[in-house]
Amino acid sequence: MTNKSNLSPVHIIGGGLAGSEAAWQCAQMGVPVVIHEMRPLRKTDAHQTDGLAELVCSNSFRSDDKYYNAVGVLHEEMRLCGSLILREGDKAAVPAGGALAVDRDVFSGGVTKALEDHPLVTIEREEIQGLPPIEWDSVIIATGPLTSEPLAKAVQELGGEGELAFFDAIAPIIHKDSINF
Repeated sequence: MTNKSNLSPVHIIGGGLAGSEAAWQCAQMGVPVVIHEMRPLRKTDAHQTDGLAELVCSNSFRSDDKYYNAVGVLHEEMRLCGSLILREGDKAAVPAGGALAVDRDVFSGGVTKALEDHPLVTIEREEIQGLPPIEWDSVIIATGPLTSEPLAKAVQELGGEGELAFFDAIAPIIHKDSINF
């Protein structure tokens, strides 16, 4: 890795899966990164921790079959590109047949630690409430359905509601202690 610290940082708004992976890839290429993550200062209804890449719907990354499934092929391509998400997913894997499923806490902890330890990554715990300042040369807005209302409204005003889309798996979380065995 070459340290190109004379470069302006890439500002990434959101520390979920996409924001964490984008930060990792930039930093691994020698580009400094600032991740702006609102948690724990601003909580959401779904998140339980302040960890980066916290999974809140499902702990499954779906099929990991690189020979017969398009999702598995994508996983393998990401591994070949040095994906932090797949590296930590593999470390935190739990039995799930042909799927890649993870222990949520181990996974998020591994992603968070890797980014905290990277010399070109800075994590700012703050809520970005509108469009980024003009001084930020490069910005990635990597927020999902739990984007804070002020930022979501600013993005909507910029691009129009017709430009926004969100797709999510419906996967309920069941706590073991709530099951009558």
